[in-house]
Amino acid sequence: MLDIYSPIPLHVQLKNLLETEIRTGSYTEKIPSERELMDRFSVSRFTVREAVSALVQEGVLEKKHGRGTFITLKPVQEWLGQLSSYEETVKSMGMKPSSRSIFHGQTSSPENVSQILDLDKFYLIKRLRFADDKPVAIKEHYYPLEIGLELAKSDLDTAVLYDLLELSLGLNLSEAEQIITSGIPSKEEAQYLDIPPSSSVLIREQLIFDPDGNPIEYSRSVFRTDMYAFHMKMARKRR
Repeated sequence: MLDIYSPIPLHVQLKNLLETEIRTGSYTEKIPSERELMDRFSVSRFTVREAVSALVQEGVLEKKHGRGTFITLKPVQEWLGQLSSYEETVKSMGMKPSSRSIFHGQTSSPENVSQILDLDKFYLIKRLRFADDKPVAIKEHYYPLEIGLELAKSDLDTAVLYDLLELSLGLNLSEAEQIITSGIPSKEEAQYLDIPPSSSVLIREQLIFDPDGNPIEYSRSVFRTDMYAFHMKMARKRR
């Protein structure tokens, strides 16, 4: 609740409280009306409008005339430019990450992975990723056989693959290249992600190298667009 004796203005307290509730999933699509917020927190209309306006300016909320104030913030947001694990990203948003193994084993397809890793056979670890028990992404990780077989000795429902690669196998994840596109999920992907087959998804392909430029992992990830977003900070170079 709000503290009327705090030196922090009431509209700032309300703004922070609403943002926390949005991030933790208390509201799924829109926030309560001005009158409901006024009654709940015993504050003026001015306080509510100031708090909501601040969240609109930050891109967390969006006002739609005659319909209410809707949530635009994606629950999970990943900053590009940092090579972070899914677990690190989800935990940084105050949510609980978890996994369910779909498949793991040796394979020689798809062909493009063979070309990327320059191998005839490789090891695939395919998992469904959750945030607070909601399906968020399907991740396919491809490794040289010797690496994949070592990773498969762990419980893939609970394993943090980056930790295993670095701490258990002693590999140095030096840098990565990635490309992010949009697409339509396959029927199987839509079922796993619990979304309509006609939904748009984000698709990320990423290749991680060791310091000598050798590929360690190629991955393909399919993300729900209502649950995941990518952020990037850029600067313009002056002449």
